[in-house]
Amino acid sequence: MNAKPITIAMSAMLLLSSATEKVEKPNLVFIFSDQQTFDMVGCYGNKQIKTPNLDEFSKQGVRFTHCFSNSPICTPFRGLLMSGQQSLYNGAFVNDKPLVPGHGKKFAEVLRDAGYNTAYIGKWHLLGGERDRPIPKGEMRYGFDELFESNNCHVDFRAGKCFYWSEEGQKVFFDKWEVYGQTDQASEYLESRKTATKPFALFVSWHAPHDLGKFRGADGLMHYQYDAPEELMAMYNRDSIQMRPGIENTPDHRRMVHGQMAMTTGVDIAFGQIMEKLRKLKLDKNTIVVFTSDHGDMLDFDDAVYPKQYPHDYSCHTPFLLRWPGKIRLNATTGLLFSAMDIMPSILGLMGLDVPKECHGKNLCKAILDNDENAVDYVPIWLYEGKGSRGVITRDFTFSTQKDATEGSLHSVLFDRNNDPFQLNNLFANPKMAEVKEKLSMLTQQWMTKYNDKFWEEVDFMKVATPEQWDNPPYIRPVDVLK
Repeated sequence: MNAKPITIAMSAMLLLSSATEKVEKPNLVFIFSDQQTFDMVGCYGNKQIKTPNLDEFSKQGVRFTHCFSNSPICTPFRGLLMSGQQSLYNGAFVNDKPLVPGHGKKFAEVLRDAGYNTAYIGKWHLLGGERDRPIPKGEMRYGFDELFESNNCHVDFRAGKCFYWSEEGQKVFFDKWEVYGQTDQASEYLESRKTATKPFALFVSWHAPHDLGKFRGADGLMHYQYDAPEELMAMYNRDSIQMRPGIENTPDHRRMVHGQMAMTTGVDIAFGQIMEKLRKLKLDKNTIVVFTSDHGDMLDFDDAVYPKQYPHDYSCHTPFLLRWPGKIRLNATTGLLFSAMDIMPSILGLMGLDVPKECHGKNLCKAILDNDENAVDYVPIWLYEGKGSRGVITRDFTFSTQKDATEGSLHSVLFDRNNDPFQLNNLFANPKMAEVKEKLSMLTQQWMTKYNDKFWEEVDFMKVATPEQWDNPPYIRPVDVLK
C-alpha cells in the first residue's frame, strides 16, 4: 500500500528549521544518461532489457510516465536543466552554444548559496565552441565549485580512449569503460563526504548509451553504431532481439539495438554501484536521488535521419525516477506532464529552496507531493536546429509543425497518444483532425508569444548574441536586428 501523500505544508515543516528543532537539509544526487528513451528501462514496460537496479529503484519512489525533453538535443537539454529557462533565454538553443551566465542563478548556484557543496562528474557539453578543451573555473561552471571532473563532449567511451579534464586542466584517460570510470569518481566523492558537515549536491552525467557515430550496414545503408564492452554485449542474444513497432527487424537493426541495450545495462550496473555506496555510507536516507536522461533515441524509427531532434516519443520522452525516503510515495507512478524546463524549479521546491524568478519552468513540487496529475495542461516542445519546429504535448496528443509544413515531414506531426501509443499514424494532414490541430496550434502560439519566439518571421537561428549583448535576452534575434 502506498504511503499517504505529504502536503506541501507538511513538506515545508520537514524541510525548514524551526525555533525548537534543526531540520537536516537533504542531499541531492542527480544522475542522467544520454540518449536513453523511456522505453529503454524495464520498469517502463520493456521485457527484454536488463535494468534490475533501476527497476528496483523505481519501487522506492515515484516513476514519472509523462516526462519530456522540451528540446531533445544534448546541449539544449543541459541548458534547460541548469537554468530552468526557455532556450531563447539561456543561450543553449542548439548543440555547442554556451549556456549564458547570469540572468538568474543557475541550479548549482542556488544550491551553493544555500550552503551546499556542489560537484559535477561526466559529460558537460555546455561550454560551446571547440569540444576538446577543459571547462575553466569560474562563471562557466555555473556554481559547481567543489569538484568538477568532466569532458565537454566526445563519443569514444573505450578504456584508454575516454578521458576527463582534471581541476588542473590536464587530460586524464580512464583505464576502463567511461561510465565505469565516472562511477568510480562519483564513489570517491561520496567517500570524501564521511566527515563533511555541509550537505552536498552531486550531478553525474553518463554519455552512454549515446551512439558512437555511423556504420554502413549489410543493407548498404548508414546506421548509428552502439558498442558496449564485450561482457555487456554478451548479456544479450542479438538474433532474438525484438524491434520496436515501426522498425524493420533486420540484422543491421538488431546489431544497432543490441549495442544500445548493452550500454544501457552498463548504465544500470553503474547506477546500482552508486546506490550501494550511498547505503554503505548511510547517506541514502536523507538524499534525494533522481535518474533521468537528456532525450531519447529514434533507433531508425520511421527511417529517421538522426537519433533525436524529433517530436516523437522515441526522441523526447524520457525516464524520470525520483526517490526520497520518508518524503516521497513508495512504488508510485504519476502521469503529471513534466518537462526538462520544470526539473530545476521542482527539485529546488522539494528541497525547500527558493526558485529564481527568472525560471520559466514550473515548480511542481506540490503536484508531485500531492499526486496531482492534472496540474499541467501541456508541455511546449521546440527545435532550433535546421528548419526548426514548434509544438506541444498534451495528455492526448503530440503536435509539432515546421514553418513551411509539408506532409510526410517527421517534424510536422499530429499523434493520438491514447489510440496510437507507438505513433505509427501521423494525423497531421487528416482533415477530420482540423479542429484538434487548430486547438494545439493555438497552444503552440500561446507559448511562442510568451517567450517572444519569432518562428514565423525571417530568423537566422544559427546567429546568437555576443557576450556584449547578453544583458538583453532573448538572445536569438531576427536577421535585420543582427545586421
